[in-house]
Amino acid sequence: MASADLRKELDCSICLTIYTDPVTLRCGHNFCRLCIDQVLDTQEGAGVYSCPECREEFQERPALQRNITLCNIVESFRSAQPDQEETGVFCTYCIHSPVPAVMYCLLCDASLCDNHLRVHSKSPEHVLCGPTTSLENRKCSVHRELYKYYCTVDSACICVSCSLAGDHQGHNVDTLDEASKKKKQKLRNYVQELITKTEETEKEVQSLQENKRKVHEKSSGVTERVTALFRDLKRQLDDLEKSVLREVSRQEEQLSLPLADFIQQLEIKKAELSRKMCHIEELCNMTDPLTVLQESHTGDLCDTEEGDKEDRERHDGRDLDEALISHTLYTGLSDIIAGVTEGCIIQEATDILLDINTAHNDLHISDDMKIVSRSDISQNRPETPERFQTYSQVISRQSFSSGRHYWELDVSKSEWWRVGMCYPSIARRGGQSGIGNNKKSWCLWGQNNQCGVIYERKCVRLPDNVSNNRVGIYLDYEAGRLSFYDLCVPIRHLHTFTATFITEPLHAALYVEKGSIKICGRSNQER
Repeated sequence: MASADLRKELDCSICLTIYTDPVTLRCGHNFCRLCIDQVLDTQEGAGVYSCPECREEFQERPALQRNITLCNIVESFRSAQPDQEETGVFCTYCIHSPVPAVMYCLLCDASLCDNHLRVHSKSPEHVLCGPTTSLENRKCSVHRELYKYYCTVDSACICVSCSLAGDHQGHNVDTLDEASKKKKQKLRNYVQELITKTEETEKEVQSLQENKRKVHEKSSGVTERVTALFRDLKRQLDDLEKSVLREVSRQEEQLSLPLADFIQQLEIKKAELSRKMCHIEELCNMTDPLTVLQESHTGDLCDTEEGDKEDRERHDGRDLDEALISHTLYTGLSDIIAGVTEGCIIQEATDILLDINTAHNDLHISDDMKIVSRSDISQNRPETPERFQTYSQVISRQSFSSGRHYWELDVSKSEWWRVGMCYPSIARRGGQSGIGNNKKSWCLWGQNNQCGVIYERKCVRLPDNVSNNRVGIYLDYEAGRLSFYDLCVPIRHLHTFTATFITEPLHAALYVEKGSIKICGRSNQER
């Protein structure tokens, strides 16, 4: 067990075999000299060297110090356990007694033990590899010769005979060492490209993480404001409910007290009438005429009926004042709504009206300047510099040079449309005058159950069509954001353009190829 543990400690972490000529880096880790040399060769192009074990970096190529103690341990281990070598390859030069080989020289075609490896030539042409009994993968399958060259035309390793005759005759060839160095250089360059791409990717990740952080912060702020708004709404609604219910209770009490008094009076009268009825029945049952005639007259029983009738009419005509209750409720709700509106980001402003002076002559504009329709009859309006001549378009009278604005459009009656915003300096004729066909306009389009967005003639199809035939448009001028929404349930975000709106004010813009478009919402601006 101890021997197995020691054997693991004597393995190089690069080649995973027992150390051969072990050397030490400044960080204290040990490797085969050949193994670490090859690793450091691949790191030359990166401008920095590092330990394969702990990744400690060195600005200059580190000097390799031979670990004499480890060499002695390895030799002692090998000599103590010669029968545990599994390669079955022995040193070519140890002819008197078989000594296990640790490396193989492709140039010399010889296996080397540790002692002969130390005195072996370190020239580049002496290529070393692990001890092996099979060189099939290093020999030409046709000529059975070791590969010596690399054909740059066919990207294949070839032997001497292949370079002189056969399919590779006359091709450009390099020695294996030259070809290996060229490939290593390409690999180093590729590694450098990967490093550059990694750095760019890391910067992009950091940028996205920063955006994610900002989104989270903004979301937290909005969540807090919305929560506070609804908490305040609930409090105001609770207060309003209590106020309205108090008014209902006040009116009920005001009506109930007189009714209770009158009911009590009627109950007393009812008891008096019952008593008199009983007395009259007794008189009617008497047999003595003199007694009946001598009893006082009872005709005054109904003397107070007229006064009772007036009292009943006065009380019967009174009821809850529902108009006052409704007024209290309506006034309270109006105050709450007004308060909520003042606290919102977007506030009510002026209606958007279409500018008939910009409308193409194929477009009919309604009297309220809210509906634009494509007409087969020319409107024969005068041709002016403001009027669109090529596309069936019109823009709004209002312009927006600051603030946040929102309005809605009904596109249900148009099979082919564009809606968006533009600068007033947009061309009025030619292909560049179409909404979205230039740098001065941005639009959402719909046609044949498809929709998309256009800017600078670049059209991007959106995955879904406008499902509700009603489009919401939101402009944040300072933030440079123009967003489109499908007003279905729930509302679905379609697309957002980002730009810097500082050169000119913006106008709403509409294009109609078939049917009509109606402005059905109000433009809103932050106060």
